[in-house]
Amino acid sequence: MTDLLLGQVLSFTADPFLEGEAAARHESHGAVLVEDGRIAAVGSAEALRAAHPRARVTDYGQALISAGFIDAHVHYPQTAIIASWGKRLIDWLETYTFPEEMRFGDPAYAAEISGRYLDLTLAHGTTTVCSYATIHPESVDAFFEAAAARGLRAYAGKTCMDRNAPEGLRDTAESAYADSKRLLERWHGQGRLSYVITPRFSPTSTPEQLAALGALWREHPDCLMQTHLSEQLDEIEWVKALHPQARDYLDTYEAQGLLREGAVFGHAIHLAPRERARLAEAGASLVHCPTSNTFIGSGLFDMGLVAEGIRVGLATDTGGGSSFSMLRTMAAAYEIGQLRGQALHPAQLWWLATAGSARALRAEDRIGNLAPGMEADLVVVDLASTPAIAQATGRAETIWQALFPTIMMGDDRAIRAVWVNGAPAPRG
Repeated sequence: MTDLLLGQVLSFTADPFLEGEAAARHESHGAVLVEDGRIAAVGSAEALRAAHPRARVTDYGQALISAGFIDAHVHYPQTAIIASWGKRLIDWLETYTFPEEMRFGDPAYAAEISGRYLDLTLAHGTTTVCSYATIHPESVDAFFEAAAARGLRAYAGKTCMDRNAPEGLRDTAESAYADSKRLLERWHGQGRLSYVITPRFSPTSTPEQLAALGALWREHPDCLMQTHLSEQLDEIEWVKALHPQARDYLDTYEAQGLLREGAVFGHAIHLAPRERARLAEAGASLVHCPTSNTFIGSGLFDMGLVAEGIRVGLATDTGGGSSFSMLRTMAAAYEIGQLRGQALHPAQLWWLATAGSARALRAEDRIGNLAPGMEADLVVVDLASTPAIAQATGRAETIWQALFPTIMMGDDRAIRAVWVNGAPAPRG
């Protein structure tokens, strides 16, 4: 079946951080043609209707059709503890995260939370996530099974920790390598699923474990590797004490073969000059997690890193982040930018949540934009979803003035429809 979706259409021809508004293409009476799970054409509604008279038409009126949102750094096992009160990073892990992650050795519980998490994110217009699991292989199996059942493109990996974690949440260098390899061989490249090599962060992995995972990555260079970097100042001091031989936090990964293209570092707020230069030189990606950074008091990400040639994506960081919504995440990114004197344009915010995050995951040839040949993961956004937003949109003279109120005030009520792999996703 060929589907023709009508509405306002927003896509990108370039990076708006480099080329401004000119990087975006907006069709006020646009259309997206979908065939066999892929985008076949994007253009004016009139032209595509005339060229494809037998296509099944879905008319979304004045709603905005965009690539689906991509959440580039999440912890799906923290779904049930989102918005827990009053802790900074290390206390958060000990008080909330580790006790909850203990439960994921139970396949039934892992399956329950996997399904709940993916249904929540789909309801908010997110069509791809890159998630940490727990140390339990069952947690990876459950997540990928749930993603496959929904037809999603998804990234995930077993979280590896061999120190500074409770008994029952520690593995070893050897078992981390063996478990990760077994899971990688089972899931990587199966349908729309990708395995990600996943040491949690240097405080919970010995150099021996990091080296073992570096060796695994060399054996499977087409995988991504994800971890955390320089989230909080007291965390950085902890890393210095644990790795006195390292030049800086980044060097704890670099020395073990965990820095190159395909490395995805969450947070990266408090970077030293050497770290900034090496991240750009190595072709690594960073992921901005603004609601998490404010919720647990981490600091203010510097979006100027984009100008230094570093790939930057956007993420909720569930559950340290306080929302499942990429709209709320874009709003928080705007607010943090304002505090740093970096007023992000709506085109830049939308790009971060779609094409920018796809680029951070090195998947920009498949997802994150509306263009012929791309996978048909779409979100349809109502730009007048609440009375407060509608009154602001009614005064708009440009697409950016119309879109910005939804970025700042929108929630799941703004998500009119979601398409996954060329088919409409069920609405809960």
